[in-house]
Amino acid sequence: MENNYKLNRLRELADNDQEFLEALAQTFLEEVPADANTLKEAVENENYMLTYQTAHKMKPTIDVFELGVLNELVDIQDWGKDEKRNEDVSMQLHKVLKAIDAAAEELKTDFNL
Repeated sequence: MENNYKLNRLRELADNDQEFLEALAQTFLEEVPADANTLKEAVENENYMLTYQTAHKMKPTIDVFELGVLNELVDIQDWGKDEKRNEDVSMQLHKVLKAIDAAAEELKTDFNL
C-alpha cells in the first residue's frame, strides 16, 4: 500500500476518515486517468492551450497524492503555456503517465475499487 502514491496529507485533511479517503481515491480514479489521456493527446497534437489547461488542472491532485512527478507536470504545463515549440516534453509526459497508471492500479487494489 502507498508505494506509488502517498496519503499523508489527505489523512490529515480527512482526520483519518476512511470513507472520505475512499471517496478521494474514487474521485482520483474517475478524473485523473481521463485527464492524463487528454494531456497525452494534447501534447502529441501540439495543442498548447489544452496542454496548459489540463496540466494546470491536474497539478493539485498530483501534488496532494504525492506521485513524485509534480516537477515534470509543471514542465509540461509551461511547455503548453509558453508554446515552447523547440522543446520536447515527451520524457516528462512518459514519466507522468507512468506514475498516474501505477497510482491508479494501486488505488484500485488498496481500496477495492
